[in-house]
Amino acid sequence: MSLTGTAFFYTLIAATVVAVVVTMVAWGAVRGPKALRTLTRLALIGLCQVTAIAVVAVWINNANGLYSSWSDLFGQQDNAGVGVSADGSTTQVASFTGGPSGFQRTVLHGQASGLTGEVLVWTPPQYDDPQYKNYSFPVVELLHGYPGSPETWLKGGGMPGPLTYLMAQGKMKPAIIVVPRINPNGVNTDCTDVGKVRNGTWLDTDVPNLVKKDFRVLGDAHGWGLVGDSTGGYCAAKLVLQHPDRFGAAVALSPDDFRGDPTTIRDKAVLAAQNPMALIKKAGPQADVSILIATTAQDRYSSPANAQALRAAAKFPVTVEAPIVLKDGGHNWGTWASLFPVVFPWLSQQLDAPTLVQPAAPSPVHSQPAKPGSKPGPQRPAKPNTQHTAVNGTATGAHTRN
Repeated sequence: MSLTGTAFFYTLIAATVVAVVVTMVAWGAVRGPKALRTLTRLALIGLCQVTAIAVVAVWINNANGLYSSWSDLFGQQDNAGVGVSADGSTTQVASFTGGPSGFQRTVLHGQASGLTGEVLVWTPPQYDDPQYKNYSFPVVELLHGYPGSPETWLKGGGMPGPLTYLMAQGKMKPAIIVVPRINPNGVNTDCTDVGKVRNGTWLDTDVPNLVKKDFRVLGDAHGWGLVGDSTGGYCAAKLVLQHPDRFGAAVALSPDDFRGDPTTIRDKAVLAAQNPMALIKKAGPQADVSILIATTAQDRYSSPANAQALRAAAKFPVTVEAPIVLKDGGHNWGTWASLFPVVFPWLSQQLDAPTLVQPAAPSPVHSQPAKPGSKPGPQRPAKPNTQHTAVNGTATGAHTRN
């Protein structure tokens, strides 16, 4: 029986009712010495409490997507491995299966990090459209908070519904959505490599390599964006600053303190070198990245001052937009979901459009026919020494970075 399934939840509710009924009936019917009667009644009370607590725990888990399965709960992973290719080299092996809410699911064993964890992938309707069969798509990685799991974005954020709507309205370019676990070993390190716990490498190397291998995605950094909430927001800012060659833009929703948490990263040298405040100060001329931070005036876990501090430390070519600070709202999905119509279109504008991959000896490129009901955008000029031509395919128009 699935941990997150409706059947299991209602079974626990029924067990709680049965436990209460049994306690009421047996309370006065218990016979024997006083000590035995006392122990029996205590056991009945304990049974009622255990079943009631289980109902609440499962309800909280289902509402927030903290654990997606029994193996996830007990720190076990399946469906993963490392294969050996014909030339004897090792290759990443990941078998995708049907997942929740239209996502595909796999459990990946990362070669670079040595970690094993869950990854969810969703492709937009255009991905399987014959008109787009030769197109590569931008990628948006969604990073959950801690505690949490990839399903947190589905349960709390309602994914992919909000993004499907924005893409259909032409407010967001078609993009592939990837939701990896940020702590595949069960240990939170704020997406940082700390000793043998290489959560950072898992997210910035293993997960992108998997997606690039199995899906038609853009390889350039400006084809990859990050969005995270809470701890995931901290991670989004950290990863884009640490790897501007791999990610082009990031959105941080109510991010943790950008100076880092010494109770999470106990290695002082690692914390001092890899927190977002340190990374932005030493960012070089190659760090052509953009960051948007959003929080509320009432969020005690993510203050407006935290967002302003990162912006004040930014220098060209890093761009940190003026933070979005809502007057009301807490550190929760109600607040973050209300920001989706603003932050996801902003992120999409920073990323390249779906790109038509040309053959080795390309003939003159003509505009692709627009999908029925959509407005074709202008062609994006091919970058020097490449064989790619970007075509927008949405009403927003291709975004060109200067």
